[in-house]
Amino acid sequence: MHVLILPGDGIGPEISTAVRQALEALNTQFALGLRLSECRVGLAALEHDGTTWPDAAEEAVRAADMTILGPVDSAAYPPPTEGGVNPSATMRIRFDLYANMRPSRVLPGVPALASGMDLLVARENTEGFYADRNMHAGTGEFMATEDVALAVRKITRRGSERIARAAFAAARNRRRKVTVVHKSNVLKHTDGLFERTAYGVAAEWPDVEVDDVHVDAAAALLVREPGRFDVLLCTNMFGDILSNLAAELSGGLGLGGSINAGDNVAVAQAAHGSAPDIAGRDIANPAALLFSTAQLLAWKGEREQNRALVEASRTLERTVETLLAAPETRTADLGGPLGTRAFADRVVTGLLA
Repeated sequence: MHVLILPGDGIGPEISTAVRQALEALNTQFALGLRLSECRVGLAALEHDGTTWPDAAEEAVRAADMTILGPVDSAAYPPPTEGGVNPSATMRIRFDLYANMRPSRVLPGVPALASGMDLLVARENTEGFYADRNMHAGTGEFMATEDVALAVRKITRRGSERIARAAFAAARNRRRKVTVVHKSNVLKHTDGLFERTAYGVAAEWPDVEVDDVHVDAAAALLVREPGRFDVLLCTNMFGDILSNLAAELSGGLGLGGSINAGDNVAVAQAAHGSAPDIAGRDIANPAALLFSTAQLLAWKGEREQNRALVEASRTLERTVETLLAAPETRTADLGGPLGTRAFADRVVTGLLA
């Protein structure tokens, strides 16, 4: 089974190394038969290949069974015409990775602003307000005059149905509740279509409770009463914002794992950015990308009924959580003494114990 690692920019190579070490340990412990490889993307690829998304990277993703993407610094890229292609957005479009699944849970011993949070944001990933993924040609943003900027939002029944089904399927393995997040009182056509479609899908899952809440109320409830949520079903931009809020409330973006999944391809990707200001200083927390990798192993294991992959996923998640629970085995961002490499070493030791 081929696992591709795309290290990315900033702290990406450092935390990707930690992930590779963890996968090698899991490979040994569970006899997973993993074959690991890497490919350049981002600024390293721009320097070497003239583009941040070389053909070799796309071919490698197509050939891989699972892909792990380190954070990318697309804000520092030149225009697309000069090779500055966003690898994250490109992968979501090219491989139709319509489901961005972002869990947030308060972990034992980890300082958090919320209590009782254990939720999953199921975010639609291929349309919505984001201009780079809602038009066949050109971009969904344009200037009518030099003083007037306009944006097009695309919501489709198909896009809404498939993220809704992903949300309800996830809820069935959790606490069996889906909350549809929308603003259909104002965005009557787009959010109205999303809400109606979600409730239509809900009829297929009679064993899962469903309710809905306006996005502004959802933000307030995440602060005041996060325990009321199990799975939040969101359009693209609302899901992006609320998942970051949930991650910060539950301990910080440094713990924010996620996967981008389609019907046949999934990519592990931490919710945080590339943090170029701390790159190369051995202080980045690899936990988010490790949690993302655990999600990816579970996704693949459940689809293929591979018990070893599922158990490896659980073991990786538990090992990271155990280290985070103790102040002496945390990274500096959580008040601990460990650097990136030392934390990775502790993860490997725990996996091989």
